[in-house]
Amino acid sequence: MPHASTPLVSVVIPCYNAQRYIGATIASVLAQKDVALEIIVVDDGSRDGSVALVRKGFPAVRIVEQANAGVAAARNAGIAAARGEWIAFIDADDIWLPGKLAAQLARMAALPDCRMSYTAWKVWPSDVPQPAPDYLARLQDEAMDSARWAGASGWIYPQLLLDCVVWTSTVLMQRTLLAELNGFDTTLRLGEDYDLWLRASRVTPIERVARPYALYRIHPASITKATPAENYRARVIGQALGRWGLASPDGRMGDAPAVRRMLAKSWSDFAGAHLQARNLGQARRAGWTALRTDPTHVPAWKVLVKTGLKALSPSKEKA
Repeated sequence: MPHASTPLVSVVIPCYNAQRYIGATIASVLAQKDVALEIIVVDDGSRDGSVALVRKGFPAVRIVEQANAGVAAARNAGIAAARGEWIAFIDADDIWLPGKLAAQLARMAALPDCRMSYTAWKVWPSDVPQPAPDYLARLQDEAMDSARWAGASGWIYPQLLLDCVVWTSTVLMQRTLLAELNGFDTTLRLGEDYDLWLRASRVTPIERVARPYALYRIHPASITKATPAENYRARVIGQALGRWGLASPDGRMGDAPAVRRMLAKSWSDFAGAHLQARNLGQARRAGWTALRTDPTHVPAWKVLVKTGLKALSPSKEKA
């Protein structure tokens, strides 16, 4: 049982058509010991039986229902409904492992200036609701090697400029920090989490617990097949560079050539996706943007050549 002085943690679970998995997700949250919890499921316009399952199987869970507005709006609704001093996030098909929240709270109690933490995680390709006991036993053995699970910790703005090293389903942060940052940007259909971590990294150290305390589920329904309408990665990083440049709050500088290479790759990847969809004009524009960012970026040259060849083929280009 949590001690009377244990801070309340509000766990926000955005849900959209997650009936198959959400029960296992909630059960993994309830398995957290020595922590005071409230669980808030924000249903983002599901058309399956997700809400009915939660109401029947987990009557203590608070449910917020909204018309479909995207995951950023769903998480913001959960934050607005939360009563806890701390906010944690987990998606409706992911799994926490025992001890996660207690480990994060203990780490941050020793670092009073730290207002946000995350943990290592394990990618879990599976469509079964719950992990098998033998899988968890093997993971427990792997978890003992702390060096394997180390990662960016502290003032991590320079690392975030290169990659989204924080995964949302492992994050625990102060509610006051979220209020200062105005939550997730609802204009971002993708990258809304990346954007928030970058903003958070300007005002607090972000501590990593070097142990895998969560399973990141990969299953067929979780793989995005649609061609992206916007290069959200470039937008998020571009906004950060425009506001703060390369300098970290602790005085370190980001690696400018590495940032350029990363941005160029984001544009060549975006171009490649549109090339595959035969959106040749969009592919061509993105390819040239990649080369303006980094003229030595070979994949961008390749995608432009392929775009030119496809333009000569008899198939009709999409508008």
